Amino acid sequence: MERPCAMTPEICTLGHDALLVRFAREASEAATACVQVMLRLIEEADLPHVTEIAPALASVMLRFQGGTDVRSLLHQHLTDLTQKTDWSNVSVPAAKRRWIIPVCFDGDAAPHLAEVAQIAGKSEAAIIDDLENADVRVLALGFAPGQPYIGLLPQEWDMPRTSTLTAEVPAGALVTAVRQLVLFANPSPTGWRQIGMSAFKPFAPETDTPILLRAGDAMQFSRASANDIARLQAAGDPKGGAICQSL
Repeated sequence: MERPCAMTPEICTLGHDALLVRFAREASEAATACVQVMLRLIEEADLPHVTEIAPALASVMLRFQGGTDVRSLLHQHLTDLTQKTDWSNVSVPAAKRRWIIPVCFDGDAAPHLAEVAQIAGKSEAAIIDDLENADVRVLALGFAPGQPYIGLLPQEWDMPRTSTLTAEVPAGALVTAVRQLVLFANPSPTGWRQIGMSAFKPFAPETDTPILLRAGDAMQFSRASANDIARLQAAGDPKGGAICQSL
């Protein structure tokens, strides 16, 4: 893994009710390691007045309730937290949970698998092996409720989005671009390439836990057949056969 962070994190004001701790302006192993460490520090600090903590690929946003006095208080808390760590020498903290999610990589479930393999300079079998053996984390949730951005994949996966949109991929589709994976929460157009299909629903509003994933969760994919996925979809469990292990 590359050296994580060479600069001190920057604390920025976002509007009237949020602060941003920014490590970089683009995603990298360096920035994501720093974000995961900062997220853990913030969660363990249990800061007052905070209503939302939202990690992204290179930053962490805190939303708060209160005025300028609260903002000043939280800014100082964040400054204290950032000064506790040597950001030039951090590693991704151990995950507290690991999800193992069944995914089909065959036929109609993976319409762009051959294209992804060609861009990466690998065989389709090697691409599937990469996915089954990937050591990846949920980096952020966004675009749709509960929808995970997962990564980072090796450098050969740094492929651009498509030049034209796919009109729609289904909920549960596994797509890729720019060294990341996304499991779609809803049917949606996308410029990312679909390389698999699951029965997993990242957002299940009808359940007691509508958002299943958390930033920092480890993620692993197990190969399933199209029939397996169809059976899991028919069963109606939003986890789609996924197993969540406490670590």
